[in-house]
Amino acid sequence: MNQSGLLAYRSRPTRIVTAVQIRLDCDVLRYRKWGGVQQANAGDWLVDNEGDVYTVDEKTFSATYESVGPGQYRKHVTVWAEVADHAGDIETREGRTSYSAGDYLVYNDRQRQDGYAVSRERFESLYEPEVY
Repeated sequence: MNQSGLLAYRSRPTRIVTAVQIRLDCDVLRYRKWGGVQQANAGDWLVDNEGDVYTVDEKTFSATYESVGPGQYRKHVTVWAEVADHAGDIETREGRTSYSAGDYLVYNDRQRQDGYAVSRERFESLYEPEVY
């Protein structure tokens, strides 16, 4: 991890995702993405972020996204991020995600809880520094 620590970011205001909650009586949905096996459960959300499709844990989604229209949502909370100084993987609520040096490790919590990895290019298109 970066020795300078976590910095605060917010989702760019124009970043809207399309999402639907998985409201089905179903077993675990497993899929491969981000270098690992991911999983979703009934109640989790299926998200389409400009063609990047993935699931988000029900608890995380309800705590971090707000509705801006039918099926349209915006992330409304501060995230905490740091640049990875080496390759590795991170355990997420959905599975494991591999990352490379230079990618961002992003957390929905300042104590490095509920984390995930995002490539530098993708992160910088999704988030901007939080201004206090």
